[in-house]
Amino acid sequence: MKKIAFYDTKPYDRIYFDRMKEEYGFEIIYHEANLNASTAVLAAGCDAVVAFVNDTIDQPVIETLHREKIGILAMRCAGYNNIDFKHAYGKLHVVRVPVYSPYAVAEHAMALLLTLNRKTHRAFNRTREYNFSLNNLIGVDLHGKTAGVVGTGKIGRVFINICKGFGMQVIAYDPYPAKDADFEYVPFDELCRRSDVISLHCPLTKETDHIINKKALSEMKNTAYLLNTSRGALIDSEALLAALKNKQLAGAGLDVYEEESDLFYEDLSYSIIDDDVLAGLIAMPNVIVTSHQAFLTEEALHNIAKVTMDNLKAYFDESPLDNEICYRCEEEGHCGKSHQKRCF
Repeated sequence: MKKIAFYDTKPYDRIYFDRMKEEYGFEIIYHEANLNASTAVLAAGCDAVVAFVNDTIDQPVIETLHREKIGILAMRCAGYNNIDFKHAYGKLHVVRVPVYSPYAVAEHAMALLLTLNRKTHRAFNRTREYNFSLNNLIGVDLHGKTAGVVGTGKIGRVFINICKGFGMQVIAYDPYPAKDADFEYVPFDELCRRSDVISLHCPLTKETDHIINKKALSEMKNTAYLLNTSRGALIDSEALLAALKNKQLAGAGLDVYEEESDLFYEDLSYSIIDDDVLAGLIAMPNVIVTSHQAFLTEEALHNIAKVTMDNLKAYFDESPLDNEICYRCEEEGHCGKSHQKRCF
């Protein structure tokens, strides 16, 4: 029976992985701690490691896992910006879950927008105190407004379809436009100027790091809403806070934050948060922060567990690793997977 070290464990993770582990013949050792240089040694004696978005897979971690003869790291997510791929190459096969439920993330983005616009969170709090006043709860019709979507992969396309269902006009920016697009592609600065809603659905790369910065924010309408359900570092958080204070935006819905790794997924309600930028954003009446929960649906959790287990089984069976990625995949667009349909 293969032993799997599972990091950053939460109760909802265990439900779905425990349902499948016997079918796959795996023993899972759950760790609540994140994977990092201090905790990598907990994987000693295991055959594989499963990690998540806020784990740190850098050179020291890779060296420790390699020393423990662990040959595969299974990310139970789509993102992989937290991995030192060049150091992992030749030592550690990295697999991911490229698609689990684009609907989950796209629907959460729309939920953030609807809540911001119609202020249902504030109405909920009022009526619980028997305050039935409608003052300061005015929203706008989304019908006829322009949604600007940054990134038109699977999640971005689902969000576009949702926006069209509301009767919104859609424009998009993506360096790799879809050939079958039934919407308009525009340059990024034009998207910022024209959009009433801007929603980010792109990966975090060198090119997209702080794609929403002081300049981009200055070009947006002061009636626009900004949504981010992708990666926190797509937005310069200090610049966003300053723009909100200066009333350059109508509001922001954030499911991710660039310094979230030590904060999100934890109960810190009895702690003093040292991050003044996050505290400032949460304090704004026109900002909603959720803790990286856009993926959190039953369907997505089932699919994440299923694909992760399939990835591990393929590795142990010496089968092709369809969901493997390496630095050559990322930098060159493909690596060919010429060695038994694996990256190396």
